Amino acid sequence: MAELHITNIYLPTAFFLILVLFYKYVLYPAILSPLSAIPTAHWSCSVSPAWILWARFKQRENRTLYAAHQQHGPIVRVGPNELCVNSVEAVKTIYQGGFDKHQWYSLFNNYGVPCVFSSLHSKPHSLRKRMVSHVYSKSYINSSPALAAQALAIINDRLLPLLAASGADRDGGIDVHSLFCATAMDFISAYCFGMARCAEFLRHKSYREHWLALYATRKGWGFYAQELPRLSRGLRRCLGVRLTPSWVDAANRELEAWCKARADATVRSLESEDPSSSSSSSSLNTADDPVVVRALLAGIVKEEESSGPASPLYATTIRQRELSVASEILDHVLAGQETTGVALTYLTYHLSRRPDLQRELRDELLSLQPNMKLGEDGAAVAAAAAHPDSRQLDNLPLLHAVIMETVRRHTPAGGPEPRVTPPSSCRIGPYEVPGGVRVSASAFNLHRNEAAFPEPETWDHTRWQQQQQQQQQQQQTDPAAEEGGGEKMTDVNRHFWGFSSGGRMCLGSNFAMHDMKLVIAAIYSNYTSHIIDDGGIEETDAYTSRPKGNSLYLRFERIA
Repeated sequence: MAELHITNIYLPTAFFLILVLFYKYVLYPAILSPLSAIPTAHWSCSVSPAWILWARFKQRENRTLYAAHQQHGPIVRVGPNELCVNSVEAVKTIYQGGFDKHQWYSLFNNYGVPCVFSSLHSKPHSLRKRMVSHVYSKSYINSSPALAAQALAIINDRLLPLLAASGADRDGGIDVHSLFCATAMDFISAYCFGMARCAEFLRHKSYREHWLALYATRKGWGFYAQELPRLSRGLRRCLGVRLTPSWVDAANRELEAWCKARADATVRSLESEDPSSSSSSSSLNTADDPVVVRALLAGIVKEEESSGPASPLYATTIRQRELSVASEILDHVLAGQETTGVALTYLTYHLSRRPDLQRELRDELLSLQPNMKLGEDGAAVAAAAAHPDSRQLDNLPLLHAVIMETVRRHTPAGGPEPRVTPPSSCRIGPYEVPGGVRVSASAFNLHRNEAAFPEPETWDHTRWQQQQQQQQQQQQTDPAAEEGGGEKMTDVNRHFWGFSSGGRMCLGSNFAMHDMKLVIAAIYSNYTSHIIDDGGIEETDAYTSRPKGNSLYLRFERIA
């Protein structure tokens, strides 16, 4: 009788639990959820995230989502609680609508402290961004004496001598992927720390290669921490099983130690300056000026003075100032070296395939006053003014077109950028979407819209020149169009998303464009480039891409 009584209790309880689980994980998401009205990329997506997780694990997410959008439309359900969008209107709703970032970005909390990029909620993000955004504005970059001095030193003393030396090896050439990652790192680290503490990767190839290997390790093992954080932590705590190998943590620690040593030294140097002394800011506006760290420290002081313990940043940025500075700078240098390095690699690849385009570009570059042509002895023709006027450089149409097309076709950070719908729900396209849903768009997909970019897989810089001509004609017929109202924007501009959009768009977009234009101007004012070995030039499929072969060998020949 006791056994029967126990059975009478457990069977209904078990049956009830099965019904609850069936309703929660099958019936509701598949049929009753508002998301059930949205097309699914795969039959299993309404009840399981396995399909999209497998695509991410196998590093084929971008092309998998592209195929899903081609088949099912601009808004696709890729998991029980996840959507992917591929329309300008949906992007505007999500990324200009202030949606919070998804927990996916927590991986970028360097030293356990958030930075601008990893801040999930809008208020802390806005406060952190305000501290440094002014030094990344186009007006500041174009007029910065420190950046101009840093650029001259990096280009004339480091980059161009390496190209000259590589010309002697007519067969081997030089690996420009490594070279341009080093160039980008020297630029961004000098802007952050000053020239005295910058990376000097152009000069120290062996350490550069070691550092890049560490970074590749960090980058290649983010899946478990970002997509399955609970499972990863649970297995480690309960069973001692590590989904992410210990040597990945060791690589991260070495990268963090590398950055923190420079950040701490820079902070100490700035703190030692005596404001009452006329020579206290001897590095200000010089090549040794740590522009970004100086701005960060000033911003932290201002936030503490204005808000004190009431500040949303009090427990992190204010109370852990040194770690916060290091966290922010590590994010800048990691992202800056990779994205700019990859873009320059693919740009020189396409230019090297087009000698006629190189000649046309050189003619345009030599129109700069002053230009960057070298003298017979290898020195700049006008050494005191070798840095071209930044506004002139910015307005060269062909240079702008080849860079924009490269960033479109080979977007360095083209993967999905996950956000979370607000708790009160929202409307995305024709669908009502509940709160807490992961939703994302990607530059990879937006840049392959055939209506905006015919033959999207083809690298065609003329599409940007046509856009520039259309804008000029429009301004002549309608002067009000000069301000660039959204309804008057051409399709190529509306669909370009190389630096994201909204309040969380890439902080360093102006810096990256400036550096790329300056580097290309310096090279193609003086050299022609030729492909030696482009094996593995195809892109990897990841949030940030690179050549599969991790190299591109070019030969540079000096123009007489």
